[in-house]
Amino acid sequence: MNRNKITLTHRANARAAVLFCLLALIAGVARGQTQVKPDTALRMLNAQQQQFEKGVVKVADNVFTAVGFHGANTSMIVGTDGVIIIDTLFGPASAAKAAEAFRQYSDKPVKAIIYTHSHGDHIGGASAFVGDEKPEIYATESFGSAEGVNKAVNPVKQKRNIRQFGRNLSPSESTNRGVAPAGTDDSDRGKGFLPPSVTVPNDGLKTTIAGIELEFVIAPGETDDALFVWLPKEKVLFAGDNFYSSFPNLYAIRGTAYRDVLNWSKSVGKMAALKPHVVVPGHTMPIQGQQAATTALSDYSEAIRSVYDQTVRGINAGKGPNQLAHEVKIPEHLKNKPYLIQFYGSVPHAVRAIYAGLLGWYDGNPTTLNPLEPKIRAQKISELAGGTQQLIEQMQSALAKHDYQWALELSDHVKWLDDADRTLARKVKIEALRGLAAREYNAPNRNYYLSYANELESGQLSEVWF
Repeated sequence: MNRNKITLTHRANARAAVLFCLLALIAGVARGQTQVKPDTALRMLNAQQQQFEKGVVKVADNVFTAVGFHGANTSMIVGTDGVIIIDTLFGPASAAKAAEAFRQYSDKPVKAIIYTHSHGDHIGGASAFVGDEKPEIYATESFGSAEGVNKAVNPVKQKRNIRQFGRNLSPSESTNRGVAPAGTDDSDRGKGFLPPSVTVPNDGLKTTIAGIELEFVIAPGETDDALFVWLPKEKVLFAGDNFYSSFPNLYAIRGTAYRDVLNWSKSVGKMAALKPHVVVPGHTMPIQGQQAATTALSDYSEAIRSVYDQTVRGINAGKGPNQLAHEVKIPEHLKNKPYLIQFYGSVPHAVRAIYAGLLGWYDGNPTTLNPLEPKIRAQKISELAGGTQQLIEQMQSALAKHDYQWALELSDHVKWLDDADRTLARKVKIEALRGLAAREYNAPNRNYYLSYANELESGQLSEVWF
């Protein structure tokens, strides 16, 4: 093993040791599965930060992965008379820096570019890798379907995207994005995109490029247009966004079409069956060594399938999504695996998405067929409390006790009452959001809480939205 690989192994072991120690502190957590003491949450997120340290990782004699140049990874395979690039980051500025770093290892021309899927952070910088010789660009037949067909709601999705990734947070509020660093330069997003020129058929493709044998395997998961790339001689697998070091984002809170969870599990299972010596994720550090790489993929597939199966069993037992979101857990023997900690994806969010994806919004309880409108419900909750002032006192009491979720829910009732102090309700909601954020090690949750609090405080949100 060369010195570079020894250093990377030590770093990986150190990351795992730090996270394991922090997980040992999570006994007696607050209400959510990802709510812990504030200092523990921050230490966990800081430890995860090491997963996207900027640099080029040598994963095989002729394979290199650039991590931390933007949110996603880009990789270079060196062949006989050229190189192959897998994924191209978000825009040409970040991609150019990665390309320059790759040139320390090879100055051969780019013969091919491969897109693992069509999310913008993997396709926007292709032009930075291209010289005088125009490469073939490979993608699936369904390329471009990553976000489904819900463009009608793009205006609100854009707002929620900013919140999920914490794009407007101050440096003092920012930690990271779970599987990517905060503060990436997105000003040239998509400006280097080059359209695919070679379609990978639905039954896959085996080919040779620049003397390198490659296999393309269709692998729907995070997106329907995903594929993974297998190098049979080098035993290196490029997973795209179907694998990274975090519990997967089976549902993104920015809003997405249903991600077929069962297909996702099956696709990762196919990867594990190859028993790779290295797995290169779409984000975070590569995992090296046959046992480590294969085990990680097997565990990942099992965890996804378990969440799906638990949810389906609960559905068929007549349970609703809110109850199941609190009951379904990652299997005990997997929950402390470093690549399954809920830094990015969330089990409760996944459960609700699976429920809606399989059955739609209705939970089967006739009580919820035609629920009261929010204003009337708030009035009735106020009557139960003994009046508006008593409800406000309960809201303030919950905040004082650091029962932030309950304070948040009560503030949403108070805001509808004509005789209530809505300014106070807004202040309580802001404080409760920041209290929850401080305890979150799930990055999207943390970023969303803080972003929403800031929007409320600055007056960007109307009464309806808060």
